[in-house]
Amino acid sequence: MEFLTAMKHKIESRLRTLKAEYEAGQKLLAEYEEKQRNVRETLLRIAGAIQVLEEVIVEADSEEKGEGEQPTDNHGENEPLGRGAE
Repeated sequence: MEFLTAMKHKIESRLRTLKAEYEAGQKLLAEYEEKQRNVRETLLRIAGAIQVLEEVIVEADSEEKGEGEQPTDNHGENEPLGRGAE
């Protein structure tokens, strides 16, 4: 009978240990999932900023190349002649 009581205490002790480890693992997993979400959001913002800056560079390059190559009308607008007659 003492053997069964001792065995039961060991099993209960191990059960408590496993439950505590499980809870700690769940908490750690939740923290990592939150960090992963934050990193994804940061990467999305960075990707958006990269796209905007690349578009600005392309636009600046096209404006730079377009200066002095095409005549403009007499209204001081930056559009080439004949554009409004399309």
